[in-house]
Amino acid sequence: MTTEQSGATGRPDTGPRPVPEETEAEKPPATGDTPHEAGARSGGTAASTDAARADAGRGTGNRAGRKSRAGKKSRAVTATVAGGGATGDEGSGTTAGDRAGTGDDAAAQAGATGDDAAAQAGATGDDATAKADATGDQTTGTSDAEDEVRDDKPADPFSAFGPAPEPVLGRVRRATRAVGRFLVHEWTLAAVAALVAAVALTWPTLRYPRYTLPQDYWDPSLQAWQMAWSGHILRTDPAMLWHANAFFPENWSFAFSDTLLGYAPAGLIGVGPEHAVLRYNIMFVLAHALAAFGAYALARQLGAGRIGGAVAGASFAYAPWLLAQAGHLHIISNGGIPLALAMLARGHGWSLRYGYRPRRRHAGWAFAGWLVAAWQLSLGFGIGLPFAYLLAGVVLVAVVLWFVRRRRAKRPFGRRLFLADLFGGLVFATVGGLLAIPFFKVAELHPNAARTLAEIDLYSPPASGFFTAPAESRVWGELHEGARAVLPWSPEMTLLPGFVLYALAAGGLFFSVWRVRHRLFLLAGVLVTMALGMGTRFLGGRFTYVPLFDYLPGWNGLRTPGRMMLWTTLLLGLLAAGAVTAFCMRVRELAAERVPPWPGPWLRLATLVPLLLVLAEGLNVTPHPVVPQQPAVMRTVDGPMLVLPSSQNLDQPVMLWSTDRFQPMVNGGSGFTPNSQTQVREATVSFPDFASIDYLRRVGVKTVVVLPERLGGTPWEGMLDRPVEGLGVSREQVAGAVVYRL
Repeated sequence: MTTEQSGATGRPDTGPRPVPEETEAEKPPATGDTPHEAGARSGGTAASTDAARADAGRGTGNRAGRKSRAGKKSRAVTATVAGGGATGDEGSGTTAGDRAGTGDDAAAQAGATGDDAAAQAGATGDDATAKADATGDQTTGTSDAEDEVRDDKPADPFSAFGPAPEPVLGRVRRATRAVGRFLVHEWTLAAVAALVAAVALTWPTLRYPRYTLPQDYWDPSLQAWQMAWSGHILRTDPAMLWHANAFFPENWSFAFSDTLLGYAPAGLIGVGPEHAVLRYNIMFVLAHALAAFGAYALARQLGAGRIGGAVAGASFAYAPWLLAQAGHLHIISNGGIPLALAMLARGHGWSLRYGYRPRRRHAGWAFAGWLVAAWQLSLGFGIGLPFAYLLAGVVLVAVVLWFVRRRRAKRPFGRRLFLADLFGGLVFATVGGLLAIPFFKVAELHPNAARTLAEIDLYSPPASGFFTAPAESRVWGELHEGARAVLPWSPEMTLLPGFVLYALAAGGLFFSVWRVRHRLFLLAGVLVTMALGMGTRFLGGRFTYVPLFDYLPGWNGLRTPGRMMLWTTLLLGLLAAGAVTAFCMRVRELAAERVPPWPGPWLRLATLVPLLLVLAEGLNVTPHPVVPQQPAVMRTVDGPMLVLPSSQNLDQPVMLWSTDRFQPMVNGGSGFTPNSQTQVREATVSFPDFASIDYLRRVGVKTVVVLPERLGGTPWEGMLDRPVEGLGVSREQVAGAVVYRL
């Protein structure tokens, strides 16, 4: 029975009644109502409809008369109105009988304020009013409280014990709080820690960032040129991106090796060799930071604790075997792999520890994961191609599971997530397809660029390589010198991920927060990737590497199987993260038994020991040689040109020197040597003579630059003693170099 019905019958409604979401007093007056009718409606929760209308009819006198009538009827006001007006209590639990003594004051306040609604409410019967009090009518209480404020009555002294109202913050304070929350957020702290660790563990890379390069100045010079070229050509003529200035007169020369195209935005900043070296060193440090942050994010998304995630991140970014890859930025730049996997898992609400949680799905994270995966692929197919095949396999498994379970779970992904996966996957596939076109073109034009199984066998490491550290390891380098000596090609066969990581991962098989079946899956992944990393050394590769080499498109372009160790390290790190997380949980349980329940310094330190040991194994003694200084002639001479002497290693610094003007030049170093470049080198051994000059003219070369200080021990050693009379060329000295103009 409603309040109005109770008032109409003149007796209280004692049955249970649901509290309405919006009381009649909260509703706006209907169109055409007089103020008195609106007041009658607002006070109608405690009065009958007939009584309210009668009072409204009698309220046509002057304002003083209405106040007088309201005062006469004030003694009939119930405890709800009186108590609400006296204390400002919006429907507290006080009964009508307890508040009856305050009825006169409440009615007087209602009459003094001229509030028609309160006066109308005061005209109701006692039973209806008591009913309104029992229901905790908030409208009448609030109205009387406002009357009390307007009459400057003293506030209830007990209100001082209530909670203080929330302060109204200004725009500046809101912005300050938001910035403060951002600065102390876990992901902000993780990013800062990753950057600090990267600077420290790659030191002295940033000590002289304009003049030195990590490990050597051959491949790093090539990759510094790659970033500079992509930025330069995107500013000037993007259509010529794949036709670089090196390896003249060859086309598609930018696709002769992994391109680091994803770093092109960095290439837009700065011009010249010094800026190219500085750019390389900055990206080298940032690549380590991203690898640690990405692996941390993946471990946390899968359910590891903070310290366990830190162990996974540190082991993935600073594994000892990666120290031998310091000269290969496209291998060091692997952080997009775990970061994309973390985003995709977050977007699909999936965790290794907690399983599938549909409420945690987020289409935006899934789409961002696909974009990060596409960016990772743009850095190179050396590690990007296995990543692409992994994602393809995950999608295939997900589709199969969806068809199997579609009757048990409706829309397991949701429409938005499905669209995010669809368009994100299309972006990833489109980027991969567009990037693959130049490489397939190179394979078509240069059959000698294809890898052979004999070459794969040359770079396939034995099982002992998984326990051998490179010379750049500060902890194990000297101790493993004898083990490295028996390896056919130690730079690609020293694959130790860290003995501490091995131990933690082994412990994670028996003591972990992961389920047993997940531990077994991770162990299987470790063994499979190790077998692939051995190439043809594991059962001849007949059941592992060779089928992939023969049937997967693009796999025959991967020269070094040992780089599959990247996946082994990531899986070992996840096993270790599970063990460390379980260890930290046990420490917290022991701490809860202490009085007070807080871990002491030794317990806190114990949780950090695994992380410190993993970081210690990542310490390096990587050399940082000074980059050969750019000859001044490279800033003035025009192309097409040939710089002598020329070879794979000698040409890579020449590519770096060309980043001022990017003149077309025959010189260039990459993963293979095109036949045209080999022929130019052979034809110019006798330079200058009629045959070599004629050949260069037919190729299109107009200038030959000879660097005298580099001629010693090369096939061109005595060329400066040969005369040029009658050959139709000019020779001049330019800033320490000899320039022949054809």
